[in-house]
Amino acid sequence: MAEENKRTPDQSSVVNLSELGWDDAFERAFEALNEQNIVPARVSVLYNHIYRILTPHGEFLAEASGRLRHLAETSSALPAVGDWVSVEPASAELKATIRDILPRRSYFSRKAVRGRKAFQRGKEQVVAANIDVVLLVSGLDNDFNLKRIERYLLAATLSGAKPVIILNKADVRHDVADCVKEVTKIANNAPIHVISSKTNSGLDAIKEYLRVGQTVAFLGSSGVGKSTIINRLLGSDRQKTQAVRAKDHQGRHTTVYRELIVCPEGGLIIDTPGMREIQHWDSDQELDDAFTDVTSLSIGCHFRNCQHRNEPKCAVRKEIDSGRLQASRLAQFHQFMRQREAVSTQRDEDSWTQNRK
Repeated sequence: MAEENKRTPDQSSVVNLSELGWDDAFERAFEALNEQNIVPARVSVLYNHIYRILTPHGEFLAEASGRLRHLAETSSALPAVGDWVSVEPASAELKATIRDILPRRSYFSRKAVRGRKAFQRGKEQVVAANIDVVLLVSGLDNDFNLKRIERYLLAATLSGAKPVIILNKADVRHDVADCVKEVTKIANNAPIHVISSKTNSGLDAIKEYLRVGQTVAFLGSSGVGKSTIINRLLGSDRQKTQAVRAKDHQGRHTTVYRELIVCPEGGLIIDTPGMREIQHWDSDQELDDAFTDVTSLSIGCHFRNCQHRNEPKCAVRKEIDSGRLQASRLAQFHQFMRQREAVSTQRDEDSWTQNRK
């Protein structure tokens, strides 16, 4: 590579790839591309169609190649924050072109937001990729909502990352122990940490997840305190924060784009805009991976198409009645099936509309 391509806007951004999460598996995937004049990089920020990337030579701005954009049928096939990509630095410039996306180890996705021109209604939008741990943040104020926590848990499970539940704002509630008991019933063995970002209590438990090369994503609704927690962990007010409205305890969006942050003491953090609505996707493999405890029992049901509701001789309901399977797991399964059917219906409608054009 020419010497001028090694210049960077900020030499302080130069890091070892292993500190960004690079390992032998990504190395093998990169070598399999067998292309010339490319280097590996990780996407740290997405601004519309412009990416900020971290390379062995520092930080660059990049755009996806025409070929990559042409082959992408949906936005999910374009780079997302956290993706490992191959890039070709531009000659004598501080820019680069993204050629390929390396296979994602895990990713968190949702249905594309309606009304945004960049995405089509009902299409999958990748929020963040190659996440090791998902910290699901819920406020213990009026935002506390067990069903929402359950939805985030399901989404985290489907992402392929390890879910961890963070109950923030312990300083505003007197029945914290009761809240923990309720969350434990639906947590499916996910760790639960009670903290207060206002008083800094409990933050040491979160720091344990910030290990060199490990990527942690913060997910949760607006106003639950994600940005404040990140500022406490970083030791600086990097992320903008706003107070929750007193009249209704509703939060306002403070993070307006997703960002991969390299922590000074090791580990990587992905912050995301608050999301209240989460949609899941409809592959049978996702269903099997997320609900092996339910699908494996289905073999013993009397009816092949048993929905595990009121059908006779249902092996799944039998396990629930005996206490060997939690009813909350079956409720999650049914929720996933409903969302799967909704997505499938939307796709059929989109296909029908497209064929009429």
